[in-house]
Amino acid sequence: MMANALVSFETIPRTEDAVPYIDLAVDIIRKSGVKYVVGPMDTMMEGELEQLLEIVKQVNVELAKLGGGGISSVIKIHYDPKGISMAQMTERYE
Repeated sequence: MMANALVSFETIPRTEDAVPYIDLAVDIIRKSGVKYVVGPMDTMMEGELEQLLEIVKQVNVELAKLGGGGISSVIKIHYDPKGISMAQMTERYE
């Protein structure tokens, strides 16, 4: 079954040392099994919308447990019930 959503998000911890937060976020995404790409400004995931939103929620909850004054996230969603992939969105540029 083809994925129906692409979710791109940037998590912004309110701390000076963001590396442990980013490492944990990527680990949570990796363990979820969804296709993902870590970029310099955000992370893009491909899958079913409900699962991707649950991953974003889990990342925010787990990062907040690290302390540091809270977590902010910027989230972009592309949803197509007929199916969508990262490759489809970028193929003309490859």
